[in-house]
Amino acid sequence: MIATTIAMDFCQTVTPSEIATVIDSYARGWFLMADEDSSDLGWYRSRDRCLIPLDNRFRYPRSLRRVLNQQRFEFAISRDFLGTIAGCADRPSTWISDELAEIYQQLQRYGWALSWEAWQGDRLVGGILGVAIGSLFIGESMFYHEPEASKAALATLVQALQQGGWQVFDVQLTNPHLERFGSFCVSDRQYSAQIQTAIARPAKLVTPTGDRFASQPHSSAASDHG
Repeated sequence: MIATTIAMDFCQTVTPSEIATVIDSYARGWFLMADEDSSDLGWYRSRDRCLIPLDNRFRYPRSLRRVLNQQRFEFAISRDFLGTIAGCADRPSTWISDELAEIYQQLQRYGWALSWEAWQGDRLVGGILGVAIGSLFIGESMFYHEPEASKAALATLVQALQQGGWQVFDVQLTNPHLERFGSFCVSDRQYSAQIQTAIARPAKLVTPTGDRFASQPHSSAASDHG
C-alpha cells in the first residue's frame, strides 16, 4: 500500500474546486482513508487493485440465489445516503472518519457518489457506498443489519452495472468474501489503463422499482498525489 497525506479542510462548506480535486485523484487511482487511530485523512493506492467482474465471470453462492428469488429485500439508490455512511462506519475500528463522511456527503450532493441500498419495509438493512466517475464504480464500503442483505445488494448492484453500461467495478482491496463473487486483482498499471476509458464514458443505474442515477464523465485535469 502506498500512502500520502493531504491537508484539506472539508468540515465547512466544500467548494466545487475542492470536489474536483477529490474526483481528479480518484480518477488517477487514489482512494481516501482515515487513519483508524488518529483519524488523519490520507490518499492511498494499492500495488494490486481488486475488481468485481462485470461479465460472465461474476458469480455468487447458490444460497444467495434463493434469497434473491424470495425477494426479501427492496433495493434503492441513495434513499438514505447518510444512513448508509453510518452503517459502513459502525464498527469497532473504522477508517470512515467524520471528515471523510462529510466528503462523501458533498460528493453525493454534486452527483459523484451514491448508495445502493437494501431495505425491508421502512428499515435500511444493508448497502454499498460508492463513488461513480463515468462508467467506473468504486465500491468504498458495505454493511448489513440483516443476514444476506449486503450480499444481495452486491449481486443486484452488479446486475444493474451490467445493464447500465458500466465498465469497471473497483473494490480496491481483496478479501475472501469478495473472492466468492469472482473478484480478481490487476496491477496498478493495468488498473490505470482500464479506467482511462471508463471515466470518460457516462453510465446509468436503475433499480427494479425505478430509482435512477446517471453518472458524470471525468473531463477535468487530473492532480497527482505521488
